This record gives sequence, structure tokens and C-alpha cells, in this order.
Amino acid sequence: MKLYLGRRLRHLRRELGLNQSAMAAEIGVSPSYLNHLERNQRPVTAQVLLKLAEVYDVDLKSFAAEGGEGVGAAQLAEIFADPMFGGLAVPRYELAEVADNAPGVAEAVSRLYAALVELRRRPAGGEEEEEGAALSPQNWVRDHIQASRNHFAYLEEAAETQAGALGDPLSIAEPMRRRLKEAFGIEARIVPPEVLDGATQHYDLHRKRLLLSALLRPESRTFALAYQLALVEFRPLLERMVEAAAAPDAPTARLLHMSLANYAAGAVMMPYAPFLEAAETHRYDIDRLCALFGASVEQVAHRLTTLNRANARGIPFFMLRVDAAGNISKRFAGEAFPFSRYGGTCPRWNLHGAFQTPGRTVTQIVETPDGQRFFTLGRTVPRSVRLDAQEDSQLAIGLGSDLRHAPRLAYADGLDLANPQVMPIGPACTICPRIRCPQRAAAPAGRTLTVEVGRKTISPFPFLGG
Repeated sequence: MKLYLGRRLRHLRRELGLNQSAMAAEIGVSPSYLNHLERNQRPVTAQVLLKLAEVYDVDLKSFAAEGGEGVGAAQLAEIFADPMFGGLAVPRYELAEVADNAPGVAEAVSRLYAALVELRRRPAGGEEEEEGAALSPQNWVRDHIQASRNHFAYLEEAAETQAGALGDPLSIAEPMRRRLKEAFGIEARIVPPEVLDGATQHYDLHRKRLLLSALLRPESRTFALAYQLALVEFRPLLERMVEAAAAPDAPTARLLHMSLANYAAGAVMMPYAPFLEAAETHRYDIDRLCALFGASVEQVAHRLTTLNRANARGIPFFMLRVDAAGNISKRFAGEAFPFSRYGGTCPRWNLHGAFQTPGRTVTQIVETPDGQRFFTLGRTVPRSVRLDAQEDSQLAIGLGSDLRHAPRLAYADGLDLANPQVMPIGPACTICPRIRCPQRAAAPAGRTLTVEVGRKTISPFPFLGG
């Protein structure tokens, strides 16, 4: 199969701060040939891929995998499964050709569809939005973060330096409080929740006071301090990153600023090199990492998706956070993400079953329709603030990676990975190709149903394959 990876190649070059002539010289090709590769006028050869791996420590599997940076055929298939395209029946190979040979067109289609999805969610008769605001800030920021594979090298370096000056991660809260006070004149206080009127933390700019809700759990309180420290300590860097991202409007830029500060806060609490070393030493035991760094399960799970530093990579995890109703509120990935972008998750993935065993980690090996297998973990987590008994509902975290990484995980001990029990799963039901799924909740778009009045099948929506 020919690989057209121009968008990813260009992103890598820009991330390294190189022009085309410099990169071409380093990988042993002509500038004109590199230009053709970046414009998808030539496929990337095996020799070029190997040279990228040698010179820049590129992980070839994630670099060449569909679903990394840019819009792949799987995402286009999900878009064209929408009922408004009914009757077109665009074949998969055509979608693959668009994704590979015309990435700009694929990106444009993706943005238009994302804008349509946002418009559908708005109540009828609502006020008109500004031009360009149809794509929600949340989706724009998520796409921007994923384009960088959820790793920001400059923030990592700054956070690691800051964490080294603060000392032991397990007792980092007090040094952070002192740093805020002594270097920036900011006083941190814990106040009753009524004072904050529904907020969990608030920075009073005029009095230079950071007010933290008494309902925040200890690890969330530490994260709040780290977040505020990141805002003031890394302010010039954060502002440059937000400016370079060129967000479409002010609300999106502010959300990106907050997201990058959150990233930096996690990196201060769990500095890259010590965290990666601990993760490898303890075989990615989440509870052990929580104990070593004074972090929550969710904070550790999120941090595990960011370990993508050149020459020091961890296992490339993906992560989801869902509530009991199946609403996805977080989605991060260190490499290709195997689930639906616009729909929910597959009910056969036991992430949902985690709610039946609160606090316990459940494991499952799943297989996507294209035959790729993943080792996954599911576990409930509490919200960052303590609510009353009637509202203290839990969330579930789903964490996973390619099955080939499973031997490095403590959670895989005792499992027969050579002959594993595998659960076939799929993307959203409307685009899932699995014919005999007993949990199918919707008819597949663009497929011919084979319902017979005198015959009932396991799946409520039988359809023709192919």
C-alpha cells in the first residue's frame, strides 16, 4: 500500500524547526523530492521512513498509522454514514484515496461536518452566531491537541525544570504555595464552597488571592495550585503557543490557554523523566503511580497519554472519560484512536461495565473491525469535588494501548496473550460493519436491511455485508 504522509511529514518538520532544505539534507533526499512528499505528490518510501526513524527517533507505527494527524479514511467513513448522504454509498477505497491524496479536502469535509453537528445541537430559533463559530471551541481545541499527539515538548521542559526546583512530587503542594506567595505575591486560601458560588477555584486578580473550594479532594487541590502556578510561571510560553495556534475566536483561544495550562500543571505534578521511569519500573501500575506522585487515578491516566518525547517514549495510550449515560467528556490519544469521533463508544467494550465494580480495574482485550487489537483498562473515578450523596455520581476512565504493549503492563500478568480472549467491538453503530452484533442499537447507514417478517435474528437490524 502506498503511504501518502505529507501532512504528518510537514508537521514533523515544523515541530523540529527545520526548513525543507535542512530536513532534506539530514534525511538524504533533494529539497524538491521532500516538497513532493509533503504535497502528497509522491508516496513516502520505506527508505525515507527508516531514515526518519534513525535521524529523528520517529515511531514508525504511529507515524504511518491511519488516524494519527490529519483526517483518515475511518473518520471520513463515519461522516459519510450520516443519513443525509443516504444513497451515495461511497466505497471505502474512494474515501482512502481522498484521505491519502487530498488531505486538505478531507480536512475541509471534516470541519464542515463538525460544524453541522454543532448546528444540529442548537435549539431551533436561537440567536445567530458569529461567522466561523459553528465549530465548537471544545472540538477545535481537541483537534489541535491531537494534531500534536498530545505532547508539547517546550511545556514539558519548562515544567520539568520547575518541578525540580520545587522538590519531592509527593509533597509538592506546600512548595507550590510558597512559590506563588514569594515570587508572585499570590496567597492561596481554602474557603467554603458558598463563597465561590459554584466554582471550584477562583483567582482574585486585584487582591492576588487564589481561593480553593473546601470540597476539592486533596489531589485536586494540589492540581489547582499547579494550574495557577503554570498560568503565572509559564505565561509568556503559554501566550506564544496560543498565538501560534491561531484559534478562530477569543473563546476558543481562552479554552486552549486553559487546556495548555492544565497540561503544564500535570507535567509539574508528574515531571516527565521521573514519571516515565516510575511507570516503566512499576509496569504502569496506576495505583502505584498515584501513591508516588500524590495524584488521582484520572490525573495519572491523562498523564500516561502524553509520554511521547523523542528518545524517551512510554506506551502510547488512548484515554476516554464517560459518565453513566455514556457521554464522553474527555478524549486523548498518544497514537491512533480506535473509536468513533462523532458518536459514542461500543457497548461491548467493558468501560461501561466498570460502573458495576466501583474502584476496581477491569481489563479487556478488544478487536476493531480492521483486526487491530487493544489491551484496555476500565475503572470508575470520583469527581474532583465532593458532592452530596444524591449528586456524587462517578465517572469511568477507559485506558488502552495496542496489544503488543501488554507484556509491559502489570495488569496483563496471568493472561494468555498468545491465545487471548478477544471481544470484537466497533465504532458507532451507524458505521459499524459487524453483521451479527446482538447489541446493535441502530441500523447501519448505507447498508441494505434484510429484515424478514417471519424471521427474527440476533441483531435487530440484519443487513447485507460487503
